[in-house]
Amino acid sequence: MDITPFLLNVPQHDIDDLADRLARTRWPTPLPGDDWDTGTPVAYIRALADSWAHRFDWRAAEARLNAHPQFVTTIDGTPIHFLHVHSRHSGAVPLLLTHGWPGSVFEFIDIIEPLTDPDDPADAFDVIIPSLPGFGLSGPTSEPWDTDRIARAWVTLMDRLGYSRFGVQGGDIGAAVSPAVARAAPDRVIGVHVNGSQSFVPPDSLDDDTKRGLSELERDRLDRIGAFMQVEYGYIAIQSTRPQTLAFGLTDSPVGQLAWMVDKFKAWTWPSEYAPEDILGLDRLLAHVSLYWFTATAGTSAYTGYATTSWGPEPEPSDVPTGAIQFAHDIGIRRFDERTNTIVRWTDVVDRGGHFAAMEEPQILVDDIRSLFRGLR
Repeated sequence: MDITPFLLNVPQHDIDDLADRLARTRWPTPLPGDDWDTGTPVAYIRALADSWAHRFDWRAAEARLNAHPQFVTTIDGTPIHFLHVHSRHSGAVPLLLTHGWPGSVFEFIDIIEPLTDPDDPADAFDVIIPSLPGFGLSGPTSEPWDTDRIARAWVTLMDRLGYSRFGVQGGDIGAAVSPAVARAAPDRVIGVHVNGSQSFVPPDSLDDDTKRGLSELERDRLDRIGAFMQVEYGYIAIQSTRPQTLAFGLTDSPVGQLAWMVDKFKAWTWPSEYAPEDILGLDRLLAHVSLYWFTATAGTSAYTGYATTSWGPEPEPSDVPTGAIQFAHDIGIRRFDERTNTIVRWTDVVDRGGHFAAMEEPQILVDDIRSLFRGLR
């Protein structure tokens, strides 16, 4: 039941070891073309690794996180790290934010202040941001954590913080965990907000009549799901079936960790033809990678996020009011998400934004969260 204050302070010898390992990288021979079609290009990663070694300031990243109150509490045998930022306004609604992979709690830094200190006090939130079990500062872990177990842990966390009613929000893995929290405590969760899809519908699972009934926007998203299954699904296959094998390389080689994560930051930021650091910023991109590296959580994050995830039957329908926002990269299709969720707000932003909404389009995301919860407070 104890909640202990936490301050991030990576030992200097770990920072020095990272620099030494980067300097001694054994580089692979570039494959023909050395472009993104075969994975992260060698020339690109060499330049990014040089920036990591000589221009990135980890202590500055630490300071950005340490500017907010952080804590650790043990739930179900695992130490859980979280940020807890109170609004100065009375009546603020508690909002639990859950990140995904390859993200971390760093995702939400830019939206903490807008959520806790809005222009209109009626829109204020208390913000709680836990690190997923097995990820970053809540890892490594030695036990399996599936979505439902995480959801129950989040309810326990809110119990310990004294919140009887609260909202939930998330993207990626957080878009699965957040509705699961509502199913675990439907009498306490006042609303669910997600960015991205809550359901994943492969095109070959639909009959022709269903496909013909889709709108142009829905067909585009279904086509992109099909393309994802053809050219991007490999990382899921590896992380869901061989997370331990993958962990050896990523835990021992910082460039391996960098290349594995940046492959997805490149694919999932928008527009995809830009380098991810041009969209997210170099410091923010490397802060995520560094956190995984310093905590040695490549394997346990893959295990939690993919190997223990239930890919079985759809969950039971939830009556908790739910809102979703889809940015240009996203593939959510309302009619499919409505099968298991009570959708009361659906926003399509088709001309901007990628998978990492809190970092790419923070203001649009915050405005959509506020709009959902104005009617639920």
